[in-house]
Amino acid sequence: MRVALVGNPNCGKTALFNQLTGSRQKVANYAGVTVERKAGRLLTPVGRKVTVLDLPGTYSLAATSPDEAVTRDVCRGVYKGEPAPDLLISVVAATNLRLHLRFMLELRQLGRPMLVVLNMVDAMRKQGLDIDVPRLQAELGVPVVTAVGVKRGGAANLLAALDTPLPPAPTPLPAGTDLHHEVRRIMALCVARTSERRQALEEKLDRWVLHPVWGMCILFVLLFIMFQAVFSWAQPFMDFLEEAMKQLGDFVGTLLPSGALQSLIVDGVIAGAGTVIVFLPQILILFLWILALEESGYLPRAAFMLDKLMASAGLSGRSFIPLLSSFACAVPGIMSTRTIQNPRDRMVTILIAPLMTCSARLPVYALLIGAFIPARRIGGIFNLQGLVLFALYGLAILSALLVARVMKRRDVEEHPLLLELPNYRLPGLQSLAIELWQRARIFLSRVGSIIVTLSVIMWALSSFPAPPAGATGPAIDYSLAGRIGHIMLPLFLPLGFNWQICVVLIPGLAAREVAVSALATVYSVGASEADAASQLTPLLANQWSLATALSLLAWYVYAPQCFSTLAVIRRETGSWRFVAISAGYLFGLAYGVAFLTYHITRLITG
Repeated sequence: MRVALVGNPNCGKTALFNQLTGSRQKVANYAGVTVERKAGRLLTPVGRKVTVLDLPGTYSLAATSPDEAVTRDVCRGVYKGEPAPDLLISVVAATNLRLHLRFMLELRQLGRPMLVVLNMVDAMRKQGLDIDVPRLQAELGVPVVTAVGVKRGGAANLLAALDTPLPPAPTPLPAGTDLHHEVRRIMALCVARTSERRQALEEKLDRWVLHPVWGMCILFVLLFIMFQAVFSWAQPFMDFLEEAMKQLGDFVGTLLPSGALQSLIVDGVIAGAGTVIVFLPQILILFLWILALEESGYLPRAAFMLDKLMASAGLSGRSFIPLLSSFACAVPGIMSTRTIQNPRDRMVTILIAPLMTCSARLPVYALLIGAFIPARRIGGIFNLQGLVLFALYGLAILSALLVARVMKRRDVEEHPLLLELPNYRLPGLQSLAIELWQRARIFLSRVGSIIVTLSVIMWALSSFPAPPAGATGPAIDYSLAGRIGHIMLPLFLPLGFNWQICVVLIPGLAAREVAVSALATVYSVGASEADAASQLTPLLANQWSLATALSLLAWYVYAPQCFSTLAVIRRETGSWRFVAISAGYLFGLAYGVAFLTYHITRLITG
């Protein structure tokens, strides 16, 4: 049986999907578009096999974006290449029934078998609300079950309902029925308020969270702690991974005879993968914060708080969530701009999203900050390395706002922000764990494909041809990589880059995080000696100047060294022109800021 979960944003649909399918999920794209397709499998208590589709959230079947168009067409059973679902499961938030029932009635008009899940009933009771479920079921003419998507066992009623025969298709309402009037009629019959206590608590929280001064302070503190945590919390796990990769390299090195094969496996594959895997804890901690803020209901409030700030750049607060998502990865960030209805705002948000410091930059930042910034406390509280990382993120954000202002300098039209503020809720641990596992799996698949492949290519470029007999210089000087680096050197010498850095920039175009493993290969740091990342830190500190390190950091703040990002810009805009604009202005900014950073640092440090 095939079922489709469908509902408004903030109805808890994805948490319910995670509850039902656990880790048995597959994430891909719908054919022909970049809309994410999430499907999973489950086995009901009596052994019935069910395929579950988690459709993008929408407020109406009158689609205004590609996401909403996919949801509409799948529900109608007309989406090419996607079989029609046997059952539509309409997920509605019990805490916001007035808004969510309207869309449910719209789905009912399709005349397809459906089931209504009244989600978040625990939060509903805390708000002092009581819903007469049997009466609601009678009024809607479809089965209604209750659920708590974020709690273990919270989908038991839904699983039991899936074991029953398919319900008959509901009878559509008469043509011309006012759905808003119908919602008000059903609400009057089925919903009663028993207490004001919970509502008062949420209003008190919003007085602080949405306060023009204290709300901004809360947001700033949350973001500041997040960036501090990326360094502080991750360190023990990074140390463990460093030691594990070192032991693996040493062990494999003893099994293979000395020669090209040993060098390929140890110095190319293990060292290449290990120098990136070691930064997985930092990336997952960043994802954990973003996911927790999203599930708690805080992110839309942050978007509301930042609306004025975004307006100064010619955007609205609606651009905030795609830009925040870009801190994890610019690809889903750019894809999520489809929720921005104003075409010009959407295009500008797409063009500035690559400026957000994505998680792929973290390995490069962590390596250079660890090598050149001392690990000491400021005021006995703040980690200096965390402060520098926070400053890099701040520089990226400020630059994005300035670029957006320039791009929209002739656009004086104001676009009011209209957002649904969901109820506050505690993030579900199971849902967070599943989402983090998916991110880790995607990251590790990149390590196993793109990064290892490029590391092996870098190893080959750095190893062949071998130096001639009697050569006195380093072997890499005679290799293809050395020759490429020396050809590029005149262009990048004004930035303080040496030829080794020039070589690293090439594979970094495919994936930024490859830069660390490429540096390890170029500097002949092998996993058999020790963990490559820990070996690189003192080596770079001794061979590079502070000006060169800061210049490279500035370069990575701006340079669009990610083919995947450029590809999704092409896919979302449908034009190579915007790809050229994005790559051109970002490379120009990267070169200019790196040039200024290098020469100003040299003047200051002598």
